Amino acid sequence: MFLGRGKYIWHEFFPYLQHNLGVVFTIWAPIVMVYFMDTQIWYAIFSTICGGVNGAFSRLGEIRTLGMLRSRFEAIPTAFGKHLVPRHGSQPKRREREKEDKNLHIDKFSDIWNAFIISLRDEDLINNRERDLLIVPSSAGDTSVFQWPPFLLASKIPMALDMAKSVKKRDEELRKRINQDPYTFYAVIECYETLLNILYSLMAETSDKKVVDRIRESLEDSIERQSLVREFRLDELPQLSAKFDKLLTLLLKTEEEHDTTIKTQIANLLQDTMEIITQDIMKNGQGILKDENRDNQLFANLNLDSIKDEAWREKCVRLQLLLTTKESAIYVPTNLEARRRITFFANSLFMKMPRAPQVRSMMSFSVLTPYFKEEVLFSTEDLHKKNEDGISILFYLRKIYPDEWKNCLERIKFVPKDEESLKSRMDEISPWASYRGQTLTRTVRGMMYYRRALEIQCIQDKIDIAKLDRQRTTTSYQEGGNIVDMALAIADIKFTYVVSCQVYGMQKVSKNLKDKACYLNILNLMIMYPSLRIAYIDEVEAPTKNGTTEKTYYSVLVKGVGEKYDEVLAEYKHKCFHTASFPSKASLASLTKDIGEGKPENQNHAIIFTRGEALQAIDMNQDNYLEEAFKMRNVLEEFGSDKYGKSKPTILGLREHIFTGSVSSLAWFMSNQETSFVTIGQRVLANPLKVRFHYGHPDIFDRLFHITRGGISKASKTINLSEDIFSGFNSTMREGNITHHEYMQVGKGRDVGMNQISSFEAKVANGNGEQTLSRDIYRLGRRFDFYRMLSFYFTTVGFYFSSMVTVLTVYVFLYGRLYLVMSGLEKSILLDPRIKEDIKPLENALASQSVFQLGLLLVLPMVMEVGLEKGFRTALGEFIIMQLQLASVFFTFQLGTKTHYYGRTILHGGAKYRPTGRGFVVYHAKFADNYRMYSRSHFVKGLELLILLVVYLAYGKSYRSTSLYLFVTFSIWFLVASWLFAPFIFNPSCFEWQKTVDDWTDWRKWMGNRGGIGMSVDQSWEAWWIGEQEHLRKTSIRALVLEILLSLRFLIYQYGIVYHLNIARRSTSILVYGLSWLVMLTVLVVLKMVSIGRQKFGTDLQLMFRILKGLLFLGFISVMSVLFVVCSLTISDVFASILGFLPTGWCILLIGQACAPLIKKTTLWDSIMELGRAYDNIMGLVLFLPIGFLSWFPFVSEFQTRLLFNQAFSRGLQISRILAGQKDIGEFE
Repeated sequence: MFLGRGKYIWHEFFPYLQHNLGVVFTIWAPIVMVYFMDTQIWYAIFSTICGGVNGAFSRLGEIRTLGMLRSRFEAIPTAFGKHLVPRHGSQPKRREREKEDKNLHIDKFSDIWNAFIISLRDEDLINNRERDLLIVPSSAGDTSVFQWPPFLLASKIPMALDMAKSVKKRDEELRKRINQDPYTFYAVIECYETLLNILYSLMAETSDKKVVDRIRESLEDSIERQSLVREFRLDELPQLSAKFDKLLTLLLKTEEEHDTTIKTQIANLLQDTMEIITQDIMKNGQGILKDENRDNQLFANLNLDSIKDEAWREKCVRLQLLLTTKESAIYVPTNLEARRRITFFANSLFMKMPRAPQVRSMMSFSVLTPYFKEEVLFSTEDLHKKNEDGISILFYLRKIYPDEWKNCLERIKFVPKDEESLKSRMDEISPWASYRGQTLTRTVRGMMYYRRALEIQCIQDKIDIAKLDRQRTTTSYQEGGNIVDMALAIADIKFTYVVSCQVYGMQKVSKNLKDKACYLNILNLMIMYPSLRIAYIDEVEAPTKNGTTEKTYYSVLVKGVGEKYDEVLAEYKHKCFHTASFPSKASLASLTKDIGEGKPENQNHAIIFTRGEALQAIDMNQDNYLEEAFKMRNVLEEFGSDKYGKSKPTILGLREHIFTGSVSSLAWFMSNQETSFVTIGQRVLANPLKVRFHYGHPDIFDRLFHITRGGISKASKTINLSEDIFSGFNSTMREGNITHHEYMQVGKGRDVGMNQISSFEAKVANGNGEQTLSRDIYRLGRRFDFYRMLSFYFTTVGFYFSSMVTVLTVYVFLYGRLYLVMSGLEKSILLDPRIKEDIKPLENALASQSVFQLGLLLVLPMVMEVGLEKGFRTALGEFIIMQLQLASVFFTFQLGTKTHYYGRTILHGGAKYRPTGRGFVVYHAKFADNYRMYSRSHFVKGLELLILLVVYLAYGKSYRSTSLYLFVTFSIWFLVASWLFAPFIFNPSCFEWQKTVDDWTDWRKWMGNRGGIGMSVDQSWEAWWIGEQEHLRKTSIRALVLEILLSLRFLIYQYGIVYHLNIARRSTSILVYGLSWLVMLTVLVVLKMVSIGRQKFGTDLQLMFRILKGLLFLGFISVMSVLFVVCSLTISDVFASILGFLPTGWCILLIGQACAPLIKKTTLWDSIMELGRAYDNIMGLVLFLPIGFLSWFPFVSEFQTRLLFNQAFSRGLQISRILAGQKDIGEFE
């Protein structure tokens, strides 16, 4: 392709160049960057296919609905026995001896299953009725068939009765219809045998038992001869069922309800029952009662001692349930979380996992959780404290989890009359609320399930199931005497839980009410869970030899003792800090901040108190479940598995369930994104790429391997901001093997608000920037082979680098086109028909990227994972709903977050920890809050791209008839709109008129406040503006020079536009550009005069200030009149000049900020600050105008509410009431 020099319409600085390299660069640079960026797209496609295939072969999603659970429930005990029942002793190799007893598996499974269901009830995920339907009876063994949970057998007896009524001719037809559903067959057999058992237990006379025996023999004989339909009137069976229901109701009355007539009523019912059987149902049954001695009344003497037996009463309850439940239990349980946990547990039993050893033979392990000052337990004040919208935490939780709230009230047997009545039961309600937030109480409860699981499993190991009395009760584990004590001791040996509360010592002596409450709550946790240990750093002042005092810091481990105090178990007397290095009154928080990153420091001081061969790292916002804790023995066996050969695992990765995605669309987006990463993403990283590391998730470390090789986290300041992944780097560099396992999962909370999510993304992007600069990345890259090196790149820092390239491609393309349009080369070269045809393929390649820029292909792994676990029809539906809820806007906005913070860290360094907060989602962020957070990362860049597009639309010609039109008008405009307005679209109540007025008032107040000592960033624009430049004060000279060079790009607007003005009369002289600078400096001088006048005359000499402004205004009118009349200035020239001069002023501002140390020595710093204030005022006004306009229309706010909370609407939640803070009047009636 030959390009001539072309004809310029601006001043040409190098007129004698023979080749136009600028045109070549502007055409080819975006194309090259697009192909470079495409590699990330190809990785997304590869990970989708590979992860999907791996997940399918690992049997993920085979049981994903309650229907699938019911159809495969029969096979679950066998699968349970294969994986969770350890082998006892040595077994002969003969085939018949290798086959294990199925009944033993069923017995053990029923114990584990019941413990699981009871834990669901304790967590208020199911109610009492659902618990009774799901639990396996403790009286198992009384019948010839296994007594399946009633939810499988519900409505089967009424259905069987209907079948019997409809069959008129042959027994074979009835047998076939009953056997069609195995659970109907089981229900019929169990019901028949349980009825006989109850009747026999009630009869004290031998003659009465003989009557029942004859009926039984007659029935069984007719079944054997296949004459049941001929000899029995089966259509009378519903009448018999009703009588048995009444009988069972009488039998289940409490002992206090029994009176003198109860025995007579039972006898009468039994007599009526016998009459129905012998006269109405049996065609030849009259002779059964004739041979008996009629001197004594039938069933006159009854044995009611069994009524006091709990196991017998439980049997009656179950029988009545089978007889009377007519509606299907296909929707049991109704709670979505309970369904998810049951189906995942059942599905995981069919996945490949090592067989569990006995508890005494398993690896011992510890769990370590770092804690700083997060919520421990919601207090009564916290729960009832209302925010500005009148919403309290308790009110919010009651509305978001209405079914769980009802279950809680049912459990504590309390019916509240009004809001005040709740306060009388806050000791029970406060934990319920805390278990639904991201609190330490929730985490501790979840982790202590490990101990409970080990106790149950240890008892199963110790008890010979074959000899165990089948009449045991559900509480037999607590009544097992020495076996229980031994199980508790072994569980404590095998499991240790240490929470590293670095400020516990400070909270203990603090006079701050919040800190003191945290201390007391942590102490209560230690008392509630005796095996819980708290590690903290204690500060002790000791005298020195020279008479002064020196602060010494000790790592201390304590446990709860009794009911009032804690006891020191161990001290690690290590002088970590000295007063010579830090102020004498410095708190531990500031000390940790000065030494290293908080979380790794917290982990490193407490790791000495952990025990065992394995160590699980758990974050403060995680949760665990009892059913998953039962599989911990299996997971730990992976460390010694032979399938890895010589490369034994050093870190075992586990999958997570994100439990914070149930209400808002943002929480759902984030939940899907995180779920995709912790499942299909890490599955591919571990196999086949072999580049999985540690990501701060519930990974299990080979403790001995890591404490002898640098620990589980690095704590160097700044560079180890993402401290978790460096332990993975460390393990891999020392020839460790990191694996990923999905048959066990742990709960994880995530940020649920827009600002929280953005803070988290910023923190991760900062961390990846520091990783890019670290030597660990360099060393791993050098050691890996070529393919593993590429895998390592694209799955770590390469993802963020590619995100940055995506944005840079837009900038390079638009600035390149701006150069062509402003210089006039577009008309003289690109509109040439020959050139136009040559560059068309390049334009097509660039335009095709517009689809990818939306991130549609990057969500492919998410769709694949949802398809595997929920079905591909569900995945497609969720994908469409996500797009309708503007998921593309959200992910495009987060693309800007990643790019800004990653790029800033690469350029300037200095990444810092950003607390994200773990609050609830429904709150309105003020306009000023959003502006402070996104001004420099999104709004400035969005407005820059907006001006580029406007200039290109105004002056460009070539793109309108090409495929680039789609790219420019859709893709980049979409990017601009997302960056400018996504924080407001996803901000609840943003378009309510009153909120808008309040936001504007708050914004104006914030912009007008002057800075000063004690002014925080949320009180004053000046304090915030100075804080935004902190990275420039700590950066290198090289970074400052690069910052200034990048700022010079804003001068191209002025340079190009002034030569297109009508007043320039198509002149290409350099004087035109010089005169434009004269105008620019004149404007700046006038603004400076106004500023000085306001300071000197604004208060005392108002008249002088008004005269000054009047003179300046008259001068402005005079100059503009001359320009319009004499120099042919047009209105379009005025607007074009504004478009050209605004970026120039921003360039001056950026250069002034970069050179702040020099400018502060002059008198110009105040002018720079005022210029910055003016630009922020303009940007704020541009952003606020659309919000104010849309707030006029009430339907916009309603549409936004539906958009943000579609998940809540689909669950029937009254989200509008929650947003408005309205109480449901009928709630307590």
